[in-house]
Amino acid sequence: MSAIPLIEARNVTRILPGIVPTTLVQGVDLSIRENEFVAITGPSGSGKSSLLYLLGLLDLPTSGEVLVRGTETTHMPEEDRAHARLTMLGFVFQFHFLLPEFTVLENVMLPMRALGKLSRAQMRTRGGDLLGSLGLGDHINKRPDQLSGGQRQRVAVARALANEPPVILADEPTGSLDSKSSEQVFELLRDLVRVEGKTVVAVTHDLGMAERMDRHIELLDGRVRADERHDLAGRVSG
Repeated sequence: MSAIPLIEARNVTRILPGIVPTTLVQGVDLSIRENEFVAITGPSGSGKSSLLYLLGLLDLPTSGEVLVRGTETTHMPEEDRAHARLTMLGFVFQFHFLLPEFTVLENVMLPMRALGKLSRAQMRTRGGDLLGSLGLGDHINKRPDQLSGGQRQRVAVARALANEPPVILADEPTGSLDSKSSEQVFELLRDLVRVEGKTVVAVTHDLGMAERMDRHIELLDGRVRADERHDLAGRVSG
C-alpha cells in the first residue's frame, strides 16, 4: 500500500455564500488510501454529499486543501483539475444521470471521449467489455429508459470505470433501488475493492450497508464525528 493517500482533505471547510452563509463542511481532516471500502453516513444536512463532491474535485473548499496522490488541487488550473477527475476518479450518483438520447454503450464511452486517449473503435471495445463484465452485454444498444433501475445503475458503474480510475465515489448509489437491486449494486461495489483493487467511497443512509464496509466515517454538522475501521472476515488486500 502506498504511503501517499489517494485523496487527502486537510482542514477542509466549505461555506455556501449568501445573506446568511451556510457551513456545509467544517474543518475536515481525512485520508483515503488504496483498496479501501469506505462508507460516509450522517443525518440529512450533515455534509455527506458536500464532502464527497469536495473529495471528487466537483466543488472547491472555501478554505483548506484537497490533495490527490499528494498533489494539491484547490489552486490548480481548472483544466488540470478536470484531467485529475477524468483519470483518478469515477462517479456514481443516486439517479445515475445517464443521457437519455444516447445508447447504453454511448453513455459509457462519454468519459473516454472526454479524456481523448482512445480511438472510437477502442472506446467501443472497452465500453462493450465493461458492460459485458457487468452482465449487460445484451443491452449495449438500448436506451437507458429501456432498462430497469438496477441495470441503469450498473451502466453508471461501467461509466465510472471507463477510464480505469483507482477511486470510485458513489453518492447514495442504492438510494433509489429496491432491496434486490440494492444488494446487487452493493456486491458490485464490494467486488471492485476485493477483486479489482479499487477504492470505493460511498455516501449512504443505509447503516446496514455501512457496517458491511471496511471503514465507516460518520458526519454531524459538517464535522467528522467518528471514523471506525471494521475487521471483516474474508477481506482480500489489494
